[in-house]
Parts: sequence; C-alpha cells; structure tokens
Amino acid sequence: MDPVELQVITGALRAICEEMGAVLIRSAHSANIKERRDASTALFDAQGQMLMQAEHIPVHLGAMPAAVAAILDEDHEPNRPWILNDPYRGGTHLPDITVILPIFVGEELLAFAANRAHHADVGGPTPGSMPADSRRLADEGVVIEPRVLDDEALGELSEQMRQPEQRRADLRAQLASVRVGARRLTELHERVGHADLKEAFTEVLDYAERRTRACLSELEDGTRTARDVLEATEGDLEIVLEARVENDELTLDFTGTAAQHEGNLNCPIAVTRSACYFAIRVLTDPEIPASAGAYRPIEVIAPEGCLLNASSSSERPEDAPAVVGGNVETSSRVADVVLRAFDRALGQGTMNNLTLGTEDVVYYETIAGGQGACPDADGPSAVHVAMSNTLNTPVEALELEFPIRVVEYALRRDSGGGGEHRGGDGVIRELEALEPLRYSLITERRRHAPPGAEGGEDGAPGRNLLDGEELPAKSIGELGPGQRLRIETPGGGGYGSA
Repeated sequence: MDPVELQVITGALRAICEEMGAVLIRSAHSANIKERRDASTALFDAQGQMLMQAEHIPVHLGAMPAAVAAILDEDHEPNRPWILNDPYRGGTHLPDITVILPIFVGEELLAFAANRAHHADVGGPTPGSMPADSRRLADEGVVIEPRVLDDEALGELSEQMRQPEQRRADLRAQLASVRVGARRLTELHERVGHADLKEAFTEVLDYAERRTRACLSELEDGTRTARDVLEATEGDLEIVLEARVENDELTLDFTGTAAQHEGNLNCPIAVTRSACYFAIRVLTDPEIPASAGAYRPIEVIAPEGCLLNASSSSERPEDAPAVVGGNVETSSRVADVVLRAFDRALGQGTMNNLTLGTEDVVYYETIAGGQGACPDADGPSAVHVAMSNTLNTPVEALELEFPIRVVEYALRRDSGGGGEHRGGDGVIRELEALEPLRYSLITERRRHAPPGAEGGEDGAPGRNLLDGEELPAKSIGELGPGQRLRIETPGGGGYGSA
C-alpha cells in the first residue's frame, strides 16, 4: 500500500478510537469515568487482532484482546453487543466491564469495536468492589461471563450492584461508544473501499511489527535478570524475570515467580502480558502504533499456577481465586521488573487504590505519585503513569458528590530519590469523612522503596495513616464522621550518582 495512504488510514483508525473514548467519557455518569477517565477504547479486526487503541489505560488495552478472543467464536449479528468481566475469560478484575460490538458490512464481519470501563461498584460485600481482604471472586462482586448485552441483561446486572441507575447509565455510555466506533468504521469503509481497508488492516499490523523489531534489534543481545517483591499481608511475594534479547525478538520469562496467592494479588495471564507490553513500549518507541503487530516479537512466559498466571479449577466462576489486587498492583510490579531488567529507575509502582462508600454512595480513586528519573531528565512529580494513566478526581467534584472533605492535597516534597537526575515527588491526599464510611486500601511500596538506577537514590516509600496511626499497605475498615484518612504516595527513584 502507498505509505501516504497507509498513514492517512492509520490516523483515521486512531481518530475513531479517540472519538469512542470521548463519547464514553462525556456520556458516563460516575466520577470514576467522567472525571478520572478510567476507561479505554480499541478496534479489532475480524480475527480478533487489535488494530488500534486510544492512549488510555495500559492495563486495560494490553489485556482487552483476551476479551475479544473470548467472544470470537460466538454467533454474531449486526447490532448485537457482548458484555463480560470474568478475569478468567478475558477480563482483568470485576469492576472493569468490557463491551464489544461486531461490525458488519453486508453479511460479512469486518471488525469489532470494544471498550472497557472501571465501574465504581459491581456488587459484593464491600462498597466499591475493591476489598483488600478478598479471597475469591464472590468477595469482589458480580462475575459476568460473556453474554449478549440486551435490555434484560442491562437491568439484571445493574440491579445486583450499588447505585443501579448509575451503573445502567455507564453501561449505556459504553454502548454509545461502540456504536459510534461501528458507524465511523463503516463510513471509512465506504470512503476507501473494501479491498483497500482490509489491506490497510494487514499493513498497520505489519508496520507496527517492523518498527518494534527495529527497536529491539538496537538492544544488545543477551540475558538480563531482575527481581522484586509484592508486599502481601503475610510477607513478601517474589517476582523473578529473565529477559532474553536475541536479534529482533524478546522473551520475558517469569519462571521462578511465587505461587498463586491465597489473597487477591493474582494476575490472569492477560494482565501480565499487558504490563509487559506497556514496559516494552517505554523501552522502544511510544510512537509505534499500539496494535497486535507491535507485540508479535515478544514472548511472555509465566508458568500456570504462579502469581502471574493464576488458574481456577472451580466449577462456579464466583469461586475462582480473587484477582482485584493483581490487576492494579501486581501489574504495576510486573512493569517495574521489566524496566528494572533494562536499568531504569522506577516510579511509585503502585496505584494507591482507595475506596470509600456505603450502600448508597461509592468513591474510588487511584492516587498519583512520583515517576522515576530518566538518563537525561528528572522524573515528573504527582502523575498517574505506568499501568494506571488516569486523572485525579477534582476536589470540587469529589466534595460535591461524596460525603467527604479534602483536608490536604499537595506535593510530598523531597520524596523523590536524589541523583544526577532526581525522581519525581509523590503527593499527599488527606480526606475527612462527613458520615460513616467503609474504606479499603490496596497499596504497594510501603515496606520497600522504589529503587533508583546507576547510583541514583531510592524514592521515599509511601504511607497510609488513619488519624495519625499508620495502616498496613492492604487494609479495610470503618471511618466515623470526623475521622481522617491520609495517603502519602511514594516518590520515584533517582538516576545516576549526584
């Protein structure tokens, strides 16, 4: 295909994904989607290969191909969308609900439009469906196996969750998003023609593969190793990596990693791959089209039954091992380990997950922190990076919608590690409850600081405090009116000796 024409069509596909994201975010009702933009959009070809994604949430997008694969062999019809959140059948964790719409041209299946959004609540015993103490999926909410999303499903599912009207509104926003994607891709098909568009699908994937291979070939051949730990309540869980570069291919082998967790730090293999793909984008060229082609030169090995490839032998989906912490925190550590193998200073390495709520109102937030320094620049402060990539909930929106007062929101000065280039600083977020609330904290880097690189100093570890008393990294409990929860997020590691 003519290179100029290919670039034009590539830009059109990217624009469709961006518009899908704008429709979802602007149509949603929950603060977590409309304010924090905790949602992602993508297009897939008829074989389930990801053609293009918007620059949204890395942990969503690298894992979303598994969701499309889960419904690929179903009986598809025009205007018949699918829904799922089962982590063992293409999901990540239960609050992330995926909606997929097949796109037809005449009677031929042309592509799929898909999105994934983190819902503020999906049921279960804990408001926010992010319990720090879960052990099976039933503790984390409603498990949605792949099914058609019709009016009956919309009503049945939302009634099992808190704030059902808001859940229905957010699901309708997801439907509107994929319908826009289908409409725009159909318009593109009419403009460029069937043969040229199908050829462009192939060319986009091949182009991304060539550029990724070119970047990998610039890395020195050989084997690199790295280790890090997750801070489980019962002790540290080790993640072990052997990264092998050979010509223009990369193998990431996690053999030796800790066994599957009895708590919720387990990763489905799709989430592990997603974290690896994000780290490789950092190491190569972020301008490479984010598609299935870019991942072809990368092999991820994680033995079944280990922390990074959790498996379930349960007959009932709700009895499968819990995964809510794996999606948000273990994924962050996987990205850290890959970057560490290539001598990068690390950022905060945690999403600092906080949920506060009752049966009537639910607030969920991931809190920003410091990013690791680069070989040629200081790390940015107070940012959502790595596997999160969300915004914060603005103080005005937070206090308007929830029974919470923001007491302090500030940079955590000098929390970044020193060095030739300093790590970024974390933040302080202190909240006061105005009525009784249940809280859940799933955080990391409280016992172990984010490490620096090449002689750079470590960033400061984070802290969680309730009325001045320190809380564990994973904790759950009650807040009374007037009580204050204070989160001090980690700083990033420094790079190079000062």
